[in-house]
Amino acid sequence: MAQKIYIVEGRQFRTEVDYNRALHDKEIMERLRKQTGGYNATQLRQLKEEVHNGKYKFLTLLGQDFEDELDEMIKGTASSTSAKGKSEKGSSRTKLSKEAAAALDEVAREELKRQEKRRKQIGFLCSIIGIICLSYFGMYLYYDYKTRSSYEMLSELKEKPPIVQAQAESTVSYTRDTTDKVQREVLDEYKNLLNKNKKLIGWIKIDDTNIDYPVMQTSDNEYYLDHNLNQEYDKNGSIFMDKDCDVVNPSTNYILYGHHMKSGKMFGDLDEYSSKEYYEEHPYIQFDTIYEKGTYQVMYVFRSRVYSEEEIVFKYYQFIDAFSEQEFNSNMQEMAALSLYDTGVTAEYGDRLLTLSTCDYQEEDGRFVVVAKKIAKE
Repeated sequence: MAQKIYIVEGRQFRTEVDYNRALHDKEIMERLRKQTGGYNATQLRQLKEEVHNGKYKFLTLLGQDFEDELDEMIKGTASSTSAKGKSEKGSSRTKLSKEAAAALDEVAREELKRQEKRRKQIGFLCSIIGIICLSYFGMYLYYDYKTRSSYEMLSELKEKPPIVQAQAESTVSYTRDTTDKVQREVLDEYKNLLNKNKKLIGWIKIDDTNIDYPVMQTSDNEYYLDHNLNQEYDKNGSIFMDKDCDVVNPSTNYILYGHHMKSGKMFGDLDEYSSKEYYEEHPYIQFDTIYEKGTYQVMYVFRSRVYSEEEIVFKYYQFIDAFSEQEFNSNMQEMAALSLYDTGVTAEYGDRLLTLSTCDYQEEDGRFVVVAKKIAKE
């Protein structure tokens, strides 16, 4: 709605309160103008001094305008022509006031037109932004529903009896070294899933958490950052094992990566382990490879980051195999020193480890890491 414009004596007032004050001042001015009809220069100067000293309670700038008007009257006053000069100046001022009012009206109308145009432009822009936000939210809900449904289906498929196939297809050949081929029997519960994607390497689960996912592995550590088990684009990505880890000739340390999703998906809740109370409620991690089951007990929880090649510092993501007891113990000491709290759990050379890694936003390229060791089933 257009803003109402108030004009008194050629001046524009923005609010009704100021307008009423201006009307009050105008009444005083008109009364004083009537008195000055027979005033000479001396009387006019005395009146101006009274106005200036506040004898008449002007509430707006019209009081200053009246002082200026008195100045003009004093300058033009002569003994024989004072009345005429005053009349002409009053007429001239009235004419100028009307012209100024008309100009102000035009300026006000142009400004209102500009404001209305800006309002429409802003409204249109807000509509576009709203549509984009709704579209993004819709896509987010779609991918969230699709991911949740997909993993629920995979969990159900894992529990189903394996589809009977030829014996040659019930085993997987894995070649870490082209001169040493190894075959191992795939666990029944993973045969159906393996038929869906040969890159399946295992399954990770932590009771009473969102973490209950298949684990993938490929020669490209970037691929499963934005692909799911069905090899479709998925911003949630997948949990995947470092390409250099070996589940046939088991590595010392299996390293698993997953996104830190705000929704809690993937490893979004992994940083809950920063609290020792949370660790005490979730001390065990179930990680099965497609060849064997495994229960792991959490040992260390720490924050780290991805370092440049030139930096000489412990890089947890490079610890995959320990070829000596000294090397193993050195890595254990480094992780123990970084750990946020003491779990009381330790490992010895020959133990197998599991490392879970996700992004940590407390620093650039930060990582949140949980390390556990494999234990015998009770």
